[in-house]
Amino acid sequence: MTSHTFFFPDSLSFWNTFPEMRPGSRKGKLCFTNGCFDLIHPGHVQYLQDARTLCDFLVVGLNSDQSVARIKGLSRPFQCQSARALVLLGLRSVDAVICFDEDTPARLIEQIQPDVLAKGGDYAPESVIGRDTIEKHGGQTVIIPFIEGFSTTSIVNRIQTNRGVTV
Repeated sequence: MTSHTFFFPDSLSFWNTFPEMRPGSRKGKLCFTNGCFDLIHPGHVQYLQDARTLCDFLVVGLNSDQSVARIKGLSRPFQCQSARALVLLGLRSVDAVICFDEDTPARLIEQIQPDVLAKGGDYAPESVIGRDTIEKHGGQTVIIPFIEGFSTTSIVNRIQTNRGVTV
């Protein structure tokens, strides 16, 4: 199977491929995180590696193209959801990617009931979407610190202003 085989349009497709990851059937921990992942940078890579250390199977919820446009504006995404998923699945830390059309992953989190919900350091634990669902099922929410100096916004700003990396 190619890595693209593990890009799913919904949770049902995910369950059909990985029935052993259903709640009650799991032999290990499933961690969930989500985002747009429009321009993958070292901060993303480190964040996903850190999330993977919390579990046996890492699922990334990927905002669909329509969801990204609603959240970030009509100039986004820069890459289509299939391309973004392919890049994510090329990382050793990511086991599966599930696309979602909503603005938040709340419904997807409820459906897959992960054991761990990982979010980046820009979130306060009490503001994490899905935290209540996770805790209701005995799971935990983990905030992973960001690596300073890396962001999609800063990359876009450098491109738009014709500035490369300053040494």
